[in-house]
Amino acid sequence: VFMAGTAAYYRHEITFWMKPELHAAAAAPSTLSPAQSAQLAVRVLQERAPGATRWTIDLPDERNPLIQAAWQNPPKKDMSRAERRNALRDQNVTLDPSTGLATAKPRDTRGGEFLYRLHFDLHYMPAIWGRWIVGIGAMFMLVAIISGVITHKRIFKDFFTFRPKKGQRSWLDAHNATAVLALPFHLMITYTGIVTLMFIYMPAPTKALYGDEQNTMFSDVFGNFERGKPADIAAPLADIAPMLQQAGRAWGVTPARVAISHPNDAAARVELYRPSGQQLSNLEPSMTFDGVSGALLSETPPVSTALATRAAIYGMHVAHFADPLLRALFFVCGLAGSAMVATGALLWGVRERQSYAKIVASGGRVGFGVRLVDALNIGAIAGLPIAFAAYFWANRLLPVETAQRGSAEASWFFIAWGAAALLAQIRPTRAMWRFQLTVGAVLLAGIPVLNVFTTSSHLGVSLFGGPGLRPVAAFDIVVLVLGALLGWAAWWLGHKAKKKAAKKQTAADAGSTSTMEPV
Repeated sequence: VFMAGTAAYYRHEITFWMKPELHAAAAAPSTLSPAQSAQLAVRVLQERAPGATRWTIDLPDERNPLIQAAWQNPPKKDMSRAERRNALRDQNVTLDPSTGLATAKPRDTRGGEFLYRLHFDLHYMPAIWGRWIVGIGAMFMLVAIISGVITHKRIFKDFFTFRPKKGQRSWLDAHNATAVLALPFHLMITYTGIVTLMFIYMPAPTKALYGDEQNTMFSDVFGNFERGKPADIAAPLADIAPMLQQAGRAWGVTPARVAISHPNDAAARVELYRPSGQQLSNLEPSMTFDGVSGALLSETPPVSTALATRAAIYGMHVAHFADPLLRALFFVCGLAGSAMVATGALLWGVRERQSYAKIVASGGRVGFGVRLVDALNIGAIAGLPIAFAAYFWANRLLPVETAQRGSAEASWFFIAWGAAALLAQIRPTRAMWRFQLTVGAVLLAGIPVLNVFTTSSHLGVSLFGGPGLRPVAAFDIVVLVLGALLGWAAWWLGHKAKKKAAKKQTAADAGSTSTMEPV
């Protein structure tokens, strides 16, 4: 949950990296203004989906250099939710803002969205089950963080204390350091994660007031999301450029998204959404215009204090407000949280293993439970980088025409992770730690090399390809650094094992020398 959530801070950049067909278009500087980009998207949507019930246009920004246009067709009868979701994947087009032409169709991939969903929906189970499992874990973690702060009297002093090569003491120091380093972040991210799904975990108040009419409750709390019904009277859509200009003058920034309900109908509505910017709330201010006359109909009304508070808490969790530097800080804090969980698990294993020290010294074995936990630690901690790397390798190596390709990439994530977990059960030793860390290091550090042979936007190109390719270059650099860190950890384990073996050999030699008769 922590690792996938950490990666989700860059889910848009990950998705862009996993669609190399778009990189060439992003490299060219844009020649269109936001209004021209919106007009271009409208023309393309008029050609491709004139009878759609809704159009959505995402205008270029620093995190997404291309124009994204999508549409929703009227749902067919007896269409399941999964079928509707699969249909939506094909109802979109990406436009090059420098040429105005549609880009090459990108490969089917879930990109960063898979990692984002994984961190609170899990996988291979109904989403509601995953959210309950993650929520219960988050509640326990929140209690652990608060009680840990209360009971740990030397918490800040211990942050500046690290004693290497001290066994259990070293793991405890590492756990304390990673916990205190980003303590405000850990507390914030855990609490806000629970609040974002509070209607699932605390349904009693809404049920008491609304019964089974949950949609009415959401309408009252968040506003009416009904887009109205079409008038079934054909009418031309008004020029969207004046609407964008009016919204831009009111907000001081260009709208980020355009949503058009019932296009080419007398009841058409155009909604313009302000970019998140520096606001903490995840509620995007909007303006609604009449789609035929272009007249302003309404603006986002002031929200209640309760809704504003929840929106701010939710906004803190997803960090849409963060600038590049703050987003990077959140990413580092997420890595620290992953390390905190990992060192805590390892600390328990080390402590339990020490209780078997005398038994092992006399030729016995540790208990089944300790061996199981050791193996699970290897599979969960060292195996996860392998799973992440396998997901990215699958994106580059699976044939583009593979059916359900996005699902196949996700399957390779779990295939690799499952293989690492099963292998760890066979021999949960220091050598297995070294092996899996080495595999993870090679796979992660090998991604930029893989790009050289599978794309035309490898690191040598993306570093000098302009702002549009910065996310591609940044991704390659980050996985290279993470691979190097895993490689160093594997080397350190091997170096430590050699030193321990050398000490034993020296002690054995000294013992044999002391028993020799003097000449």
